[in-house]
Amino acid sequence: MTSPSELPLSRYKVLDLTIARAGPTAVRLLADWGADVVRIDPPAPQDRGSVTGRRRGSDEQNLHRNKRSLCLDLKSPQGAQVLRRLIARSDVVVENFRAEVKERLGLGYEQLRQLNPRIILASISGFGQDGPYSERPGVDQIVQGMSGLSSVTGEPGRGPLRTGIAISDTTAGMFLGQGILLALLHREHTGEGQWVHTSLIEGMLNKLDFQAARYTVDHEVSQQQGNGHPTIVPMGTYRSRDGHVNIAPATSRMWGNFCEALGAHALKDDPRYLEPASRQSHREQIDADINAVTAQFDSAELVARLNRAGVPCGPIFDIGQAFEDPQVQHLRMTRPARHPLLGELQLIRSPINLSSCPHPEHFHHAGPDPGEQTDELLHELGYGPAEVAALREAGVAE
Repeated sequence: MTSPSELPLSRYKVLDLTIARAGPTAVRLLADWGADVVRIDPPAPQDRGSVTGRRRGSDEQNLHRNKRSLCLDLKSPQGAQVLRRLIARSDVVVENFRAEVKERLGLGYEQLRQLNPRIILASISGFGQDGPYSERPGVDQIVQGMSGLSSVTGEPGRGPLRTGIAISDTTAGMFLGQGILLALLHREHTGEGQWVHTSLIEGMLNKLDFQAARYTVDHEVSQQQGNGHPTIVPMGTYRSRDGHVNIAPATSRMWGNFCEALGAHALKDDPRYLEPASRQSHREQIDADINAVTAQFDSAELVARLNRAGVPCGPIFDIGQAFEDPQVQHLRMTRPARHPLLGELQLIRSPINLSSCPHPEHFHHAGPDPGEQTDELLHELGYGPAEVAALREAGVAE
């Protein structure tokens, strides 16, 4: 069984100063692959609660597993001194403060370099570190709209629609995690730290991918297509006798195989559907004709027949069905984390698979209560029992 010390990031120390979802998503990537992550939580009087819920909820447990927590008042002189000791021993500091708050707390990159020349500062924001919107609060819902994502999501004529997940938060978090890994590789060669940053808006504009390139290259503004693919026809959601399935006969060969597998010979021979361009120009009619065929079959039969014929086809599950699916069960997308009060929690593992570093059989820490490791971490920083007691008495640490 792989232990945390055998994971590829086990030699790195990470200081987590983030809130909400995007920053913790980046830190989770590092924590899951072995980094020693210390999360700074505010003392109770300053804790305004997290937008993701209290620490013992499923969301925060999934975000903050494999971390240790120190409750610290960063605004006090004593708290600032503890923070400086943490920075001096860290490889990476991850934060999502506004620029003025960063400077006030001594967390600007130039300030950090004075304490630790090899430090990597990783920052995440809604709209970037400078520019006209840099001081705006940025949350997933707002960025889904401003990036154009909502304008291409949903059915034509029914108005913009958000996706069902916090996609701009998690996208930006994953990109920041990748940026941190790039900076660590760069430091291996040069010995130099650097400032890595991204934002929700940058992440989502990149995530638009081919839809964005349709505008930047072809000057074409994409529109909503509902469950249909914007540029490939046919591909989408179709009726079955007992519900719906997704089918993607994207190439001419697949289209022919689709028609053969379901006995739809009239569709295969229809001159309107012989070429990709013609299928594209008859999108509404071909979708209607496919629905007339697929509605004669149960979903399971469509999935079996079409996949045997080399045509991508899959059921439409709710989240519970997705996790109970045999392939997902085989992949073991969860691992247990033992919480002292909540018991064994099944949390979502990293989707990255490394042949030399198999996933540990369990997470080594459940999400900590705020300050759960305060004494332990202060002792590691060189504070004696009397000093720790004094910090607690002053309300600097909890």
